[in-house]
Amino acid sequence: MKKTIVFLMMLLCFEMPLQADYIVLSEGEVLAGDNIHQTQSVASISKVMTALVALESADVSNIVTIDHETTLQIGSSLYVQENEQYSLLSLLYGLMLRSGNDAAYAIATHVGKDVDQFVKMMNDKAKELGMNDTVFSNPSGLDETDGGNISSLYDMALCMQAAMKNEIFRMIVNTRQYAAENQRVWLNKNRLLGMYESCNGGKTGYTVKSGKTLITSAYENGLESIVVSFREGDYFMLHKRLHEDVYLKYKTVLLIEKGTYKIQNKRLTIQEDIQSLIPIDGEVFVEVLLENDAVLIRYKNLDTVIERREPLT
Repeated sequence: MKKTIVFLMMLLCFEMPLQADYIVLSEGEVLAGDNIHQTQSVASISKVMTALVALESADVSNIVTIDHETTLQIGSSLYVQENEQYSLLSLLYGLMLRSGNDAAYAIATHVGKDVDQFVKMMNDKAKELGMNDTVFSNPSGLDETDGGNISSLYDMALCMQAAMKNEIFRMIVNTRQYAAENQRVWLNKNRLLGMYESCNGGKTGYTVKSGKTLITSAYENGLESIVVSFREGDYFMLHKRLHEDVYLKYKTVLLIEKGTYKIQNKRLTIQEDIQSLIPIDGEVFVEVLLENDAVLIRYKNLDTVIERREPLT
């Protein structure tokens, strides 16, 4: 009898809801989440912003010479040596695959000329993306001395969404192993790449203050999903489950294909396909109206009615 009770308790433990805070974002829509605007130190997942700012601000073929200060950085490291030379691209691989704090420092000082200026660039980019709950203090995510980078699940999902639009970033975070200069080989800490075929990128994070943080992306059947979690020990399994849930429940539908259309002797140019995310068994209705010299396109995306205006020429 005692063994039976213990076994039942184990089953109940497995079926209990997870205590982590998380968000699921796809096509700009929040599909699920808990405490998505609550802020905390986000640790090394903030390196997604470090990489995005660097990719938008500098040529990845640039050669970076490692200075003495870079070798003094603490925590997760590539263990680069003074006077070694790496391409900016290699340092970005080291940043995202191995979470090198020395790589973060080298990238910041190369791209921003100094760390403070680079951090300002990070915060400017956050403001541009609508990351209203975010304040970056450093390029690495360490939080022992300055309190770290403060953000929310929602803001970090916006950051990852923007970064995944950069083809070089997508290539980096979808790489399991990278051979750098100086006979260095870096393995990706994001184990979800090996656990889940649809995963196409991500970044791990951890400090004592933040707990475990993780941000991942997955792509399946034309639909990309982003998951961010805080303080979940088994975070890879949580992310796998949440990504799979998206593809079981949702689909994207093409509303208007990109191209040029003729409307009442005027041209309407759609620069990119207009798509909508809907439940797997749902339907979407599109309404196109003429308003002066513009076309009003109105459609329902999940529970939201979306309107966008496209100019006629």
